[in-house]
Amino acid sequence: GEGRGRLRGNAADVAAVAVAAAASAGVDALGRPLGAERLATKVNGLSFSTRFFVFSPPGLECDLALRLVGQPLARQLVIQSLKSFVQDPEPAKPLVLSFHGSTGTGKTYLSSLLAQHLFRTGLRTPYVHRFSPLVHFPHADHLQNWIQGNLTRCSRSLFLFDEMEDLQPGLIDVVLPFLGSSWVVFGTNYRKAIFVFISNIGAEQINQMALELWQDRRDREEIRRQDLEASILEAISKDPQNGFWRSGVFEQNLIDAFVPFLPLRRHHVKQCVVNEMASRGLVPLPEVVDGVADSFSYFPDEEKIFSATGCKTVSSRIPFFL
Repeated sequence: GEGRGRLRGNAADVAAVAVAAAASAGVDALGRPLGAERLATKVNGLSFSTRFFVFSPPGLECDLALRLVGQPLARQLVIQSLKSFVQDPEPAKPLVLSFHGSTGTGKTYLSSLLAQHLFRTGLRTPYVHRFSPLVHFPHADHLQNWIQGNLTRCSRSLFLFDEMEDLQPGLIDVVLPFLGSSWVVFGTNYRKAIFVFISNIGAEQINQMALELWQDRRDREEIRRQDLEASILEAISKDPQNGFWRSGVFEQNLIDAFVPFLPLRRHHVKQCVVNEMASRGLVPLPEVVDGVADSFSYFPDEEKIFSATGCKTVSSRIPFFL
C-alpha cells in the first residue's frame, strides 16, 4: 500500500511537471496552444486580471479628475460604466462606449488613459487595439478577422475605433456578432471585451448646448446625460455619411453609453498647458501659460468662449513661448 502510494505520488508529480513544462512552452498537456488568459494562469499561477489586466477605480477617478480637463459628465459616465462592467465576473455582453465631441476635447486622450488604467503596460500591451478607417483595412472581412483573431488571443481586450465619422456606412456591422449577449462567437467567449467608438458626430449639437448653458449662466457640471443623448442620436440618424448610419450597432441599441465631450473654455486650455508643462518637468510660468492659451482661436466670433481646437495642439505650441 505504501509503495503504491509513493508510485501514485510520483506519477502525480511527474504529471504536474509535464503540465508545467507544457505551459511554459505555450501549450496545454495535450499540446494545444494556450490563449493569453490560460497561459498566464498555467505559467505563474496568476489569473489574467493579476498578470496583465489591472483596474483600480479610485486610481482612475483621481487621474481623470487631474488630467481630463473640463469633462465632468464624460468622467462620470466612463467611471460608472467601467466599475459595473469590470467588477462583474460574468458580464452579459461586452462594454460598448461611444465618445462624441469636437476635436481636442479629450476623446482620444481618455481612451489612452483607459488603456493605462486597465492594463499594466497601457497602450504597449498586445491587448489594446486601435482601428482608424483612414489607415487600416477598409474591407469587412478584414475587419472581422482582425477582431476575431485578437479576441481569440485574449477575450479581455480593449478595441478603440477612431474617426467613426469617416468609416464607410455599414462596415461597422461586421462587429455585431461580438457586441450582443451571445455566449460564444467563433469559439471565443468575448463578453469581457471593451469597445470604444470615437467620433465628432454630434459635436455641433453638443457645442450649441454648451453655449446655451453659458448664456444662461449655468455651470457645465449641471449638464446631464439625458440632456445631450437625444441630440447625439439625432445627429447619427440624420447624417448618411457617418459610420453609425442605419447600422445594427446603433439601431439594435448595443451601445451602452453615448459619452459627450464639451467644448473647452480658455481656463481649460490654460489647465492643459499647466498639465503638459508639469509632465515635462517645466515650471508653468504665468506668462507662458497665458501666451499659449491666447494663441488659440475661440468661438463664437463675438463672444470667443470656446477653443476651436480644444487642447489639441497645446504640446506643440509650448516651445514657442519658452
